[in-house]
Amino acid sequence: MKKFGLVGYPLGHSFSARFFNEKFQRENIDATYDNYEIAAIAALSHIVESQPQLVGFNVTIPHKQAIVPLLHFISPEAAEIGAVNVVRVVRPAEGKIQLWGYNTDVIGFRESLRPLLHSHHQRALVLGTGGASKAVIHGLKQLGIHAQLVSREPKEGILTYSDITPDVIHHFHIIVNASPVGMYPKVDAAPDLPYSALTSKHILYDLVYNPTETVFMKKGREQGAVVKNGLEMLRLQAIAAWKIWNETPEADYSSAK
Repeated sequence: MKKFGLVGYPLGHSFSARFFNEKFQRENIDATYDNYEIAAIAALSHIVESQPQLVGFNVTIPHKQAIVPLLHFISPEAAEIGAVNVVRVVRPAEGKIQLWGYNTDVIGFRESLRPLLHSHHQRALVLGTGGASKAVIHGLKQLGIHAQLVSREPKEGILTYSDITPDVIHHFHIIVNASPVGMYPKVDAAPDLPYSALTSKHILYDLVYNPTETVFMKKGREQGAVVKNGLEMLRLQAIAAWKIWNETPEADYSSAK
C-alpha cells in the first residue's frame, strides 16, 4: 500500500486527507493519505525515513518555503516561485532518499481564477507574504495581471494595511487573501480593509476554504463583489500533485542533486 500525506502545522483546517482518501476509495486505489503535523520542518526527515511506503506528500503552512533547502531537486517553476507545496519521495535501489519539490498551487489558483476575469481586472492586491502568496503572484503574472503585496509589517515595495485606502481599492479590482486570517478555528477574523469601497467590479478571492464563506468573502459579497474560496484551487492543485506523484518521468532524476 502506497502512502501519501500532508506536512504542515496546524492541520485541523485541511480537507486534503478527505479529498484523497475519498478518491482512493472511489477509484479502488490501494493507498492512504495521512496528516503529518509538525511544527518544525527538521522533523520531516524522521517521517520520510520511518515511513518506507511514503511516496509523496503535500506541504502547507508554515513550511512551503522552509522545505526548499531540504530538497534534492526543485522544478524550475517552483524555484522561480520560491515555494513548494508538492514533494515526490524517490527511493533509489541504492543511495539516499531523494526529495523532489514542485508547486501546483500556481496551477490551482490560476485556473480557478481565470473564469472570473474580465477586461477591467488588471491589478490585484495580494494579502500576505508567505509561500502561498508567492504562488499567487506567479499565477497572476501568467494571467497578465499586475500584483501588489500587502503585509502587516512595513517592507520595501510592499504596502501595509494602513496604506489600503478607498482610493487604492478603486484601482485594484482583485483582492486575494493569501494569509491564514479567517481560517478555522479563528473564523471571526478578516483582513483590515475598507470594505465599503468595494463594488460589483471587484473579485475577492480567499485561499481559505474552511469555513466555506469567510468574513472576508461575506463583507465583499455584501458590497456586490464576486467572491470565491480556495476549495476549487485545492482540488485542482491536488489533481496536478497526483499526476506528479504517479506520472513524472524517471528521466527527471538526472536533474537531481
